[in-house]
Amino acid sequence: MTIAIGSDHAGFEYKELVKEFLKEYEVKDFGTYSAASADYPDFAHAVASAVEQGAYPKGILICGSANGVAITANKHQGIRAAICWTKEIAELARLHNDANVLCIPARFISSEEAMAIVTTFLNTEFEGGRHATRVGKIAC
Repeated sequence: MTIAIGSDHAGFEYKELVKEFLKEYEVKDFGTYSAASADYPDFAHAVASAVEQGAYPKGILICGSANGVAITANKHQGIRAAICWTKEIAELARLHNDANVLCIPARFISSEEAMAIVTTFLNTEFEGGRHATRVGKIAC
C-alpha cells in the first residue's frame, strides 16, 4: 500500500515518527520538512489532491488539533477526512465512513496512541452495506 502524508509544524515530529513506523509501506511525504512555522492548507491540499486523483488510496495528515487539516482536506470531492484521537474512532471512521484520510491531533495524544491509531486506520476495511448508501450521500 502507498500512503500520502503531510503535516504542518505542529505535526512535524509525529509525521516523522509515523514515516519511520510505516517503513514497510511506500510513503510519499508532501511536507512540511521542518518544525518551522508553516501553513497547514499547503500540505493538506497536496495530500488530499493526491488521494482524490487516485495516486494514493489513503492519506495521513497531522497538525496540532487536526481540525485545520481535516477542514481543508474535506473541501476535495471524494475525500472523507476523519479526525481520530483514539483507535476506536479510527476503526469506526473506516468501518462506517470509509474515511480515506486520517487526521491526527498531535497536541492531544501521545506518540504511542498515534501509532495505534495509524495501525487501526490502515488495517480496517470499510464495512459497506447500509454504510455504503450513507457514504454515497456525502458528496455534493
